[in-house]
Amino acid sequence: MSKRAFGIDIGGSGIKGAPVHLGKGELAADRLRIPTPQPSTPDAVADAVAELVDSFDIAEDMPIGVTFPAVIKDGVAHSAANVDKSWIGTDVDALLTERTGHDVFVVNDADAAGIAEMEFGAGRGSSGVVQVFTLGTGVGSATFTDGRLVPNTELGHLLLHSGDAEKYMASSIKEREDLDWETWADRLQEYFEHIEFLFSPTRIIIGGGVSKKHKKFLPLLDLQAELLPAELRNEAGIIGAAVLAHREEKALRKAAKKDGKKKDKKDKHEG
Repeated sequence: MSKRAFGIDIGGSGIKGAPVHLGKGELAADRLRIPTPQPSTPDAVADAVAELVDSFDIAEDMPIGVTFPAVIKDGVAHSAANVDKSWIGTDVDALLTERTGHDVFVVNDADAAGIAEMEFGAGRGSSGVVQVFTLGTGVGSATFTDGRLVPNTELGHLLLHSGDAEKYMASSIKEREDLDWETWADRLQEYFEHIEFLFSPTRIIIGGGVSKKHKKFLPLLDLQAELLPAELRNEAGIIGAAVLAHREEKALRKAAKKDGKKKDKKDKHEG
């Protein structure tokens, strides 16, 4: 991929964005961050996204990829984590496309990070089942089979000790309970053994802010899967969203071109 696309990462506290060089897998300009409006309603966030996009001089036909902390199906939010509950049922694609004037493609935030790692990071060249986990306030997950995304896996909500696993082993829990690295690693071991039993991944990639300190806890884990720290870290969401936008835009153009050829053939036959 040699073209550029724009990536935006919407979070509960901040909205970050920048154009992305898709050949290099890196930001093509310094990213801009603006606070997420409070309350984070669809209209307020859409205005903030438009403001962010307008801060950059980008081509009118540049597609925009947007990460969103929700289950996303066909551009519609079916949950709302760390944003206003009024997002549930909102066609995020349509809203942001209308507000920005660009073709917008929305993806679950953990899935976007996974896409970036598979394209440019620790998942490059891997086959079989690869899973990317972001450890932070909660636990995000992205699952790939031979490079193809299985969207919205939400594996932080697996049942562990009679509750959501993320409430037992997210990095926020380590901080809240003041766990040492060894104790926290024991919890991660328990969780990822469960993951291996269910999915048999060939590679597990660990992201999130705590991945900067991966040498303190990854060596303490004993798993069958290859275990690697994420490489793109804080830029993964922006880059992954841009990759998705470019892919989807390219697919739409290809489909439109194919439909046009079919129409030409039909017109010629009828004529």
